[in-house]
Amino acid sequence: MGGNLSTWRYLPYSPPFRYTGQELNQTVESALRTSLCGIPLRNPVIAASGTFGYGIEFESIVDLNQLGAIVVKGLSKAPITGNPPPRIWEATGGMINSIGLQNIGVRAFVESKLPSLRKYTTPILANVFGYELSDYIEVVRVLEDAEGIAAYELNVSCPNTKHGGIFFSSDPAMLEDLVSKVKAVAKRPVLVKLSPNVASIAPIAKAAEAGGADAISLVNTFISLAIDVRTRKPRIGAGFGGLSGPAIKPIALRMVYEAAKAVKIPVVGLGGIGAGEDAAEFMIAGATAVEVGTATFWDPESPVRIARELGRFLAEERIGNVQELVGTAIMPK
Repeated sequence: MGGNLSTWRYLPYSPPFRYTGQELNQTVESALRTSLCGIPLRNPVIAASGTFGYGIEFESIVDLNQLGAIVVKGLSKAPITGNPPPRIWEATGGMINSIGLQNIGVRAFVESKLPSLRKYTTPILANVFGYELSDYIEVVRVLEDAEGIAAYELNVSCPNTKHGGIFFSSDPAMLEDLVSKVKAVAKRPVLVKLSPNVASIAPIAKAAEAGGADAISLVNTFISLAIDVRTRKPRIGAGFGGLSGPAIKPIALRMVYEAAKAVKIPVVGLGGIGAGEDAAEFMIAGATAVEVGTATFWDPESPVRIARELGRFLAEERIGNVQELVGTAIMPK
């Protein structure tokens, strides 16, 4: 990785404010309480998939019960070793990664990770991915037999290898079919995580809704490239990678606003969130809840800190409940 991730804390998106373990007062805690697809959340700040491992790795440094929810890293039907290194490169105002969806496989997760997560009250969402429809269905079938999962988040930013490599996230008809087939076997709520690498997000959001999605989350990372000018080779072993972090926040915010206007189901916003007011922005744009990802690389406690900062913002603005923010953006006509 180039540079130093610790420098991010001095960027405008994340002021160097830090709580010192002080508990929120009861009024603020009450103001932060919300729900997503019928799932009660202590607060609307969720640890995003991929950057928070399986959740359990952080239990010694983060009070997992203070999180709104945890989305575990993507699960496939069989273990995946991932892409060749280097896998991460620090870009200006963000990070490029190409991990290659490395994971231990859904069965190993159920056997070795999920039991340890059950002792926490925080809802656990399972991120699910595959390279053909049957992959998604198989992973969900395995998880349906396990206790301790609150909902599924489908990562549709994968190529459908059975249909010529077309990305599920870029074809509305294919996406609708995928979601409807998963919904047929899933008894728990299904969120669909959308890619920003499309011409327009509204048709994709509508396709997920038409397929029966209970909510959508967006955005995933932007396809990107960094080159070493001396070797003339990519900085990432796989060539291209996904850009995340504060650099993508304004674009992510715009796409969340557009998606929220296009559908009636809840929207979960993510993309460069590093402070409480960032979370507030996404909710004002139309998000019911938010996910925090890249910020956890330099501050593993960032989701908890962001929730507390959001609570302080609500108190300062005399807002009784965080849901009063949702969809209140005043845009020019």
